[in-house]
Amino acid sequence: VRLPGPNTSSIAPPPLAPAGLRSYYFIWVNKPAAVYHVAYPMSGPYGAQMAGPQMAGPQSGAFPGGFPGGPAQMAGPPQKKLDPDSIPGTTQVIEDDQAKRGGQVYVTNIRGQVPPLVTTDFTVQDQGNASPRFMRCTTYSFPSTADLAKQCKVPLAAIIKPFANVPKNETPLYIVNHGEAGPIRCNRCKAYMCPYMQFMEGGRRYQCGFCSCINEVPVQYFQHLDHMGRRMDLYERPELSLGSYEFIATLDYCKNNKPPNPPAYIFMIDVSYNNIKSGLVKLICEELKTLLDRLPKEEGAETSAIKVGFVTYNKILHFYNVKSALAQPQMMVVSDVAEMFVPLLDGFLVNFQESRAVINNLLDQIPDMFAETNESETVFAPVIQAGLEALKAAECSGKLFIFQSSIPTAEAPGKLKNRDDKKLVGTEKEKTLFQPQRGVYEQLTKDCVAQGCCVDLFLFPNQYVDIATMGDVPSHTGGSIYKYSNFQVEMNGQQFLSDLRRDVEKSIGFDAIMRVRTGTGFRATDFFGAIYMNNTTDVEMAAVDCDKAVTVEFKHDDTLSEETGAVMQCALLYTTIGGQRRLRIHNLSLNCSSQLSELYKSCETDALINFFAKSAYRAMLNQPLKTVREILVNQTAHMLACYRKNCASPSAASQLILPDAMKVFPVYMNSLLKTPTLVGSTELSTDDRAFHRLLVNAMGVEETQVLLYPRLIPLHTMDVSSEAIPAPVRCSEERLSESGIFLLENGLSMFLWLGQACPPDLIQNLFNVYSSPSPSPLYICLSFVCYKY
Repeated sequence: VRLPGPNTSSIAPPPLAPAGLRSYYFIWVNKPAAVYHVAYPMSGPYGAQMAGPQMAGPQSGAFPGGFPGGPAQMAGPPQKKLDPDSIPGTTQVIEDDQAKRGGQVYVTNIRGQVPPLVTTDFTVQDQGNASPRFMRCTTYSFPSTADLAKQCKVPLAAIIKPFANVPKNETPLYIVNHGEAGPIRCNRCKAYMCPYMQFMEGGRRYQCGFCSCINEVPVQYFQHLDHMGRRMDLYERPELSLGSYEFIATLDYCKNNKPPNPPAYIFMIDVSYNNIKSGLVKLICEELKTLLDRLPKEEGAETSAIKVGFVTYNKILHFYNVKSALAQPQMMVVSDVAEMFVPLLDGFLVNFQESRAVINNLLDQIPDMFAETNESETVFAPVIQAGLEALKAAECSGKLFIFQSSIPTAEAPGKLKNRDDKKLVGTEKEKTLFQPQRGVYEQLTKDCVAQGCCVDLFLFPNQYVDIATMGDVPSHTGGSIYKYSNFQVEMNGQQFLSDLRRDVEKSIGFDAIMRVRTGTGFRATDFFGAIYMNNTTDVEMAAVDCDKAVTVEFKHDDTLSEETGAVMQCALLYTTIGGQRRLRIHNLSLNCSSQLSELYKSCETDALINFFAKSAYRAMLNQPLKTVREILVNQTAHMLACYRKNCASPSAASQLILPDAMKVFPVYMNSLLKTPTLVGSTELSTDDRAFHRLLVNAMGVEETQVLLYPRLIPLHTMDVSSEAIPAPVRCSEERLSESGIFLLENGLSMFLWLGQACPPDLIQNLFNVYSSPSPSPLYICLSFVCYKY
């Protein structure tokens, strides 16, 4: 994509600021013969807050003399007004991909095939490579050498969502059972049998597609080959013909060589003054009466095998015996929170169907039991410890649902102090605001992962609660964090209940260990996500659900073969909700090339920005935010400059040239730099910024895409007789009309924008209120916060 500046011969380049940096925002204008580029310095009331990516100048040390198309060589203000509708944008890229590939069947039988965008509606047919719902890569053509990778600066990474939901019109994963012999594996690298294994010598041996080791085929697995060297049972065995499948694991894959018990869900409710007064406790108890009927269960099972338990707490903990034989639930109190233990074994974790009457009785009593409480102090670490000890005693994995309203200030292990200091924002020490307080929480994380104890945290704060620390255990155990500031039942109740229902019902696996194996020449070097790493290769997760994604970065060990390509295999060992140990396998093969143009042609912008977001959010724990932002800008500039130098034909210095697959990448990068976590403003709360950082760390490509470029939907154009939603328009103030109604959503928040000239009868029908025209307000903005993750 060529971007020459109009009339550049008569326009002098703008001078550099004294510091060598100057802020610009970019406008691309699409013309039949070319694409024009103009750079404007940011000015006006929003200049400081909404400046685009700062391009490195001579004094920054990144690119002497600036890179082609950088501030030192940018064209000045245009001589004529540009047509905004001809500017290529994100919404147009999304619409074009939907028009080109939407509604089609994406067959995974071609190596290095670039899939449709995450925003495109398509159907996957697995024929040897994992669905892009499970695995997406930053580029589908890896550079053949480490020097090429270093030259282009394009990160080589895969975003893996091992438990991604599969649409009903697609085939669910097949389950393979090899009996007591277990799955077939390579003797050297331990890769599992997959379509990349090559059989030879009449089917008696096979060559591993990852390490090239020659292995003997077990007698019970032997099959003759056809005239093309393929096994006769190729299409009868999922592990030989599909990219994704599951193996039933043997006792060798279980702890202590014993089959695991079904997991347990423990609901731990903060009954301090704030939660009682707001009505939250009563809301939770009423919802659980019906929600527990919808606990996840194995396919084909009549009831769920998951056991449930209940704890209430403030600065002491109350355990409940809800054994089915009891007429009334029994409470047992533990006040010594420094030495936490579970006061009962039998009757704490029970089957809901068997103990329904006793549990419903308990849920009716809890709001009344604490109705007159004045206790405002709470504990937190002992609550996690209590749930962990209960799972240990039951010898099972499970999940803790913790409903907490305030920072834990009671005298107990894990007590926290308010360390929110706005004076640190913008300084070298700003990073300390996002670093969790270690000690007891670090040990808790390690113990929870070892037991398979996942922590989901529902926060209802009215003030600072140190999310960076309280969210540390959930974010390392595969858990989720939800936040409802200044919670009111009438305003936030439905959203909270919706989140709770989905959190309880979604598909999930427990006590998981994941390893990513690769072919020779490259290896997995870094991992990002809601995970725990005890070594450099094994990704440990107390639980992994359908929303969690792990981003994996790869580096070269040697030269990659263009003939054989690059192959990778993600193997996830986990316990099902029915207590069965399984291995979930995802395989993917990519191309390799010595031509940089092939790499750029095969890039996927949405996956790239997911990697950059997660890597930046980790880096900010150890480096100043200013440094992190500069690294993002410099790497973006380097990637684009490398494309211009090596892949594009010679052009004027005033042109900005972008690869077609990355033409909106600068827009996403600009959006990333404006996220709450990276902005570095004292107007944003530290908790909100820390919360945003933890959310993104576990997100997949689909979630980061809409988070960074929200959907702006013109509701006033909707056809009420149709179920179709109007196509989103570009996120620009120019797209807002005074007579229109627009919905802006990014997966976390929704904003409804009403124009000044919006018809009063429409407002009345929407909100049941009368609106008279008023010349003073330009628009009305209503905010509906709906945290999903």
